[in-house]
Amino acid sequence: MENKVYDYLDTLYNEMVDIRRYLHQHPELSFQEVHTPKYIAEFHEKLGHKVETNVGGRGVVARLEGGNPGPVIALRADFDALPIQDEKETPYKSTVDGVMHACGHDGHTATLLGLAKALNKVKSELKGTIVFIHQHAEEYAPGGAIEMIKDGCLDGVDVIFGTHLWATEPVGKIQYHSGPVMAAADRFEIKILGKGGHGAMPHLTKDAIVIASQLVGNIQQLVSRHVDPQESAVVSIGKFEADNAFNVIADTAKLVGTVRTFNEEVRDQIEADLKRLVDGVCLGADVQAEFDYFRGYPPVVNHEEETAYLAAAAKGVPGVEIIEDMKPMMGGEDFAHYLEQVKGTFFFTGAKNPEWETAYPHHHPKFDIDEKAMLIAAKTMAKAVIQYK
Repeated sequence: MENKVYDYLDTLYNEMVDIRRYLHQHPELSFQEVHTPKYIAEFHEKLGHKVETNVGGRGVVARLEGGNPGPVIALRADFDALPIQDEKETPYKSTVDGVMHACGHDGHTATLLGLAKALNKVKSELKGTIVFIHQHAEEYAPGGAIEMIKDGCLDGVDVIFGTHLWATEPVGKIQYHSGPVMAAADRFEIKILGKGGHGAMPHLTKDAIVIASQLVGNIQQLVSRHVDPQESAVVSIGKFEADNAFNVIADTAKLVGTVRTFNEEVRDQIEADLKRLVDGVCLGADVQAEFDYFRGYPPVVNHEEETAYLAAAAKGVPGVEIIEDMKPMMGGEDFAHYLEQVKGTFFFTGAKNPEWETAYPHHHPKFDIDEKAMLIAAKTMAKAVIQYK
């Protein structure tokens, strides 16, 4: 049966490209998605699938009943965009100022819609039920997954598969990994409450910029001198705000950053160490500070049996040339929430065009994918669905 699906997916490729490019031109930010979920729901409704909208907020869930008894298999794709200005010079560049699909979610959605149409073609031969989970708000914690789960998107599901089109790995490569594959992604904010004044009279002030700068330097030692070298962790400052005239010493300064970990004990330790560091530096400088730590997505932990199954299923899929056990990465993904509830795996599909001189990374203003990756991803998931018992 998979050969039938492969052949039909080939005929659907141009439609998948059109879907992806339409979505790329009309991106919507996390928790602001209106037209995209409507577009997805209408696509499934035309196929005769049972469709639920507003799942967990703005999510869409569609169900395809096979002609034979079997497992309930969920497939997930996200559809939100990022607050980034599209700098590509392509006919399908974003038409929304300051918003673009810079992470491939448009491709994920087009892949799943194409696969839904192909599987619908052979539904009388399919075993079990396919649940298509179209998730909103992956890019911004708390994310859409956790609310969709609360709203029942995994009810009755036996296993879940998901993929991420990965623009820095070549088309034809499938990457998998059992166990932790993506990190927990947390955010913190530190606001230094100093005492401002004239730049010519620093002795009368408590310089928030100097104090915040000291914190930036000290934070760099949290991992190297506090975390077991055999564990992985990242602490990065992404924003430093202190807006004043050139001759004014700032009374406040704000630091915003992220923490990435795989181990829950390390996660707890870094949060506590950050708080203690802020308290210590501020005590020495005789100032106060506001410290907030926001727990984001947990680590993505793939299930061993389902990961091995997916890796084996990828063998022989048309277009797949390399199947690789990858190293875990420090990026975060709220697919983690699904894997905390049901068994499954999250894998990566290479989307780098070998002819491109530069493959821009995810979240870059010139990000793009080789759309042939969508076909490979769809065929890989199709085989996983058809052969799963």
